[in-house]
Amino acid sequence: QVQLVESGGGLVQAGGSLRLSCTASGGTFSSYTMGWFRQAPGKEREFVAGIRWSVGFTYYGDSVKGRFTISRDNNKKTVYLQMNSLKPEDTAVYYCAADQVPFRPKAVLTTPSDFGSWGQGTQVTVSS
Repeated sequence: QVQLVESGGGLVQAGGSLRLSCTASGGTFSSYTMGWFRQAPGKEREFVAGIRWSVGFTYYGDSVKGRFTISRDNNKKTVYLQMNSLKPEDTAVYYCAADQVPFRPKAVLTTPSDFGSWGQGTQVTVSS
């Protein structure tokens, strides 16, 4: 399995943008479907976006469609989350995660239990 470290969080005004990064070490990054989740205080962890190990297929949670974009650079072992048009309700700790199974075919993973490796999280705060 891979070890993951997120970065790029911070404080931004509503309507602004941030780009989160998640860099992997260990394992074979390019063989894993990757995901971003978020968790606000008192709420369950919510799926945000996923990108399959075979580059090009992406999928999103309903609350971020059209505003967030997930991408990956396998050479840099990094997955990104570009967040535009941010809203106060996007405030949360954001986590990246890697699939438990390499080369999983047709993976559309949206629940935390699907993922085997997690980063420590990065705080995103959107002020109104």
